Amino acid sequence: MQMAFSFWATEDMEWVRDRLRCRFGCPAEPVRVRTPVGQLVKSMISGRTRDAVSLGAYHRLVEIYPEWFSIARATTAEVEEVIGDVTFPDVKAQYLRDALTFVAADRPDFNLTFLGALDVESALAWLERLPGVGRKVSASTLNFSTLRMPAFVVDTHILRIMRRFGFVRGKADTQTVYNLTMTALSDWCATDLAELHVLIKRLGQTVCRADRADCRSCPIRRRCRAATFGIRNSLQK
Repeated sequence: MQMAFSFWATEDMEWVRDRLRCRFGCPAEPVRVRTPVGQLVKSMISGRTRDAVSLGAYHRLVEIYPEWFSIARATTAEVEEVIGDVTFPDVKAQYLRDALTFVAADRPDFNLTFLGALDVESALAWLERLPGVGRKVSASTLNFSTLRMPAFVVDTHILRIMRRFGFVRGKADTQTVYNLTMTALSDWCATDLAELHVLIKRLGQTVCRADRADCRSCPIRRRCRAATFGIRNSLQK
């Protein structure tokens, strides 16, 4: 299978977006109220966890530790207790403490607005030096925070659908999906990319699930490799 189909042209991604809008409606523009470090923390505890659960954990965290440095000074066990209902709370607690300790050493005031003066790739690279921070967390820190920088957030839903659709190889990783998307959508702003993220994520939560793909009701099945060729046994999760 080729690395990427011609669907990566901007007009093809617009088609996907428009089809998903017809199904799910136009998502409200995200209200970016979190500072970059706040979004960093929220994103670090969100992986493979339902939004409502991770949001609740984040709110508890900032209530108990109103200053970011206090999280770095807490023990891993103390942080884990606060975020205990997210997936892998022990691992996330350790990474969270380590990342904030790293930030404190470079930016004692925890003000990461300087990232907005960098180009996107440089800002991503700075964030990805932090323990436990990969492309999903770094991109969401830039896009979903007050920085409003154009970076596409690839979570497990987006990765699964891009593989099944045929945009990328079945074993393609988050970095590959990010690079191809950003190349195709280089003129899209942060809001455009955030909308696409929300729409594809909703498709993954409701139609193209990890354990079962309901191809018959999928609004983008006409161009989907898995739906077109009926590759049920090779659907990538």
